[in-house]
Amino acid sequence: FTFALIKTVAVLVIACPCAMGLATPTAVMVGTGKGAEFGILIKSSEALERAGHITSVVLDKTGTITRGKPEVTDIVTCLPSINEAELLRLTASVEKGSEHPLGEAIQAEAGRREIALADPEDFLSRSGYGVEANVSGQLVWVGNTRMMDENHLAIPADLLEKRERLQKEGKTVVIVAVNGQLAGLVAIADAVKPDSRAAVERLLR
Repeated sequence: FTFALIKTVAVLVIACPCAMGLATPTAVMVGTGKGAEFGILIKSSEALERAGHITSVVLDKTGTITRGKPEVTDIVTCLPSINEAELLRLTASVEKGSEHPLGEAIQAEAGRREIALADPEDFLSRSGYGVEANVSGQLVWVGNTRMMDENHLAIPADLLEKRERLQKEGKTVVIVAVNGQLAGLVAIADAVKPDSRAAVERLLR
């Protein structure tokens, strides 16, 4: 034991002046351990070293920057006979037959406004196009431009312009038609968390 202890001490005495020998591994070990206490997990010492050269950080948006729960942000009407509340009622009533997150967001908005919904009849969901159903005796289509094109509904230039503006704001826009006539647009977005801006600014610092 004495012989082994002497040899161990000799190695330590020789190694200690070398920062790479003990100081760096110890610092990395302590640093990664301290980071773990704050929920920051570092895969390896190499990853830690490479972190010093990072120039861009890409964050997953849904549930990280945003709430992870889509919400209706805009309702645009284009039929004099259908106001905003009625457009929302018809759209949400159709979406009662859907399990899509966007449909749930539309129903939630109707619930928030305390709008009574009707039960949809002859509900049909078409992947890549949208949904349709009869609501209170009216045929309602809720979908994208492909669905409207298939049903020979031309979208006016001003409505297309509004749709493009909403999409540039990062919103998903569905087109609504009632009885073969374009009725309006419903825009849905995943709202940004109130503290996301401060969190990103802190990360930058």
